[in-house]
Amino acid sequence: MKIPGTRDANHSKISFMPRSVNAVASRAHRKKILKLTRGNFGARKNVWTVAKNTWEKGLQYAYRDRKAKKRNFRALWIQRINAAVRTEDLSYSQFIGLLKKANIEINRKVLADLAMNHPVAFKAIVDKVK
Repeated sequence: MKIPGTRDANHSKISFMPRSVNAVASRAHRKKILKLTRGNFGARKNVWTVAKNTWEKGLQYAYRDRKAKKRNFRALWIQRINAAVRTEDLSYSQFIGLLKKANIEINRKVLADLAMNHPVAFKAIVDKVK
C-alpha cells in the first residue's frame, strides 16, 4: 500500500489533490460572451467557440464601421453642399476654394446643415464668397 506523498517506482511524487481551476470565473466569462451573442443564428448563439468567434468578429466590424461612418457622413455633407451651390451657379470645388480664399472657416457638417435647413443663411454665405 502506498502512503500519500511518497515516491513510486518511477521516483515521481504521488499527488492526490485535484487540479485547481477557477471554474467560477471561467463560467462567468463564457456566460457573459454568450449573453452578448444572443439573437445570432444557429450555433453562433450557444456553442462557446462559435459564439466567441462571432463576438470577436463583431468587435472588428464595429471598429471598422466607426471609421466608415465618418467617411459616409463626410460624403453626404459634400453631396448636399454641392447640390445647394449648383443652384447658385457654382461647383462644390469652386465654392470650397472661394471659402478658403475668403478665410471663412465653416466645416462641411455645418455648411450642409445650413444648405438643408437654413437656405437663406447658406445663400448669404455663397453671396459673401462670390
